[in-house]
Amino acid sequence: MQGVSNFRDLGGYSGSDGCRVRRGRVFRSDHLASLTQDDIAHLQALALTHSIDFRGLAERAALPYQVPGVQNLALSIEPTVVQRLRARMAAGQTPTTEDTVEVMCETYRGFVHDHGHTFARFLRHLLTHPTPVVFHCTAGKDRTGFAAALLLSVLGVERGTIMQDYMLTNQLYRRIPALEGSGPVHVMEVVWQVRPAFLQASFDVIDREYGGLVGYLSGPVGMQSKELQQLRQALLEY
Repeated sequence: MQGVSNFRDLGGYSGSDGCRVRRGRVFRSDHLASLTQDDIAHLQALALTHSIDFRGLAERAALPYQVPGVQNLALSIEPTVVQRLRARMAAGQTPTTEDTVEVMCETYRGFVHDHGHTFARFLRHLLTHPTPVVFHCTAGKDRTGFAAALLLSVLGVERGTIMQDYMLTNQLYRRIPALEGSGPVHVMEVVWQVRPAFLQASFDVIDREYGGLVGYLSGPVGMQSKELQQLRQALLEY
């Protein structure tokens, strides 16, 4: 598609009991505000009924979109990376590459610590609306990347495969300077790509503080085992 990048089907991966994740049901993407008419026709051909938007309030206001026949659901997670880096620079501290990586890792830890209720709404939407859906943020890499990793984890996809899917962003996302803002080149290179360390930081919190995926899902996310099994039945090819 011309006006969207980092768009892909999460189906096809091997999940629980050797069952594959269904194709054509759940898609991930960057923002959908630059769709061409051909792009819209392509999305409609996928029979999408909903889009789940993880962008913050200002992001959505700056780049709104509407796809005919597709209902939007806002699950806002406000961005913090750029603000935190700007605060450092305003204080006269130019972040190093290592500093920037740590800011990104802390952001992913925050997804786990602070947004369990948001990701519960995401997973429950997939459970209660068994129709094709796309979820996204601005670049489709961090908030979207963690959401994709969490969903694939629920479906039993092994972490090495999840990491490979996550890293595809570096091949598929088309960077847009107008969205990136200004900053040192070495900082922008870290912020607008993905690294294994980012996602691993969230996995480490889930394992260390909640004893693994089951503890996290039953704790901060608040999903019952019955719901999770129903989600697997809906999205795996048994």
